[in-house]
Amino acid sequence: MKLISIAAAGTRNELGKDNDLIWHLPLDFKRFKSITSNHYIIMGRKTFESFPKPLPNRTHVIITKQKDYTYKNCIVVSSIDEAIEQVKGQEKAYVIGGGEIYKQFMPFVDQIELTRVHGTFEADAYFPEINPEQWNLVFQEFHEKDEKHNYDFTFETYVRKKY
Repeated sequence: MKLISIAAAGTRNELGKDNDLIWHLPLDFKRFKSITSNHYIIMGRKTFESFPKPLPNRTHVIITKQKDYTYKNCIVVSSIDEAIEQVKGQEKAYVIGGGEIYKQFMPFVDQIELTRVHGTFEADAYFPEINPEQWNLVFQEFHEKDEKHNYDFTFETYVRKKY
């Protein structure tokens, strides 16, 4: 099973503020949907609750410390270990946030799909630092800002180095 973090982060690793995204990048949403569709997605409760409804064509694994938390057709767990146990047997599973969840999963992920948004932003959630001694950048695709995208951004794929 391959465990993959997928995120969009600013130049200083900013993810969001007040449980919301800081930018609107339609191409990033399209990429996120195409990559994660028909797979398990792992997230914290606050990230899940930031969606208007569960994302279609994905199995949601929600991590929360709230003992009685349930949501129809979603898997609710109380730890990283339980979340990993739930996705065993899958070809791929995606960690989709928030900041603390990304940080806790960093030792376990095999790959990072990152949209690097070229700008600095006011934020209260951050993606963990990607240590170049542990990760190889294997793909980059730059996109210039345009009428639908207020910022330049680059799709990046990192793969954990094997020792």
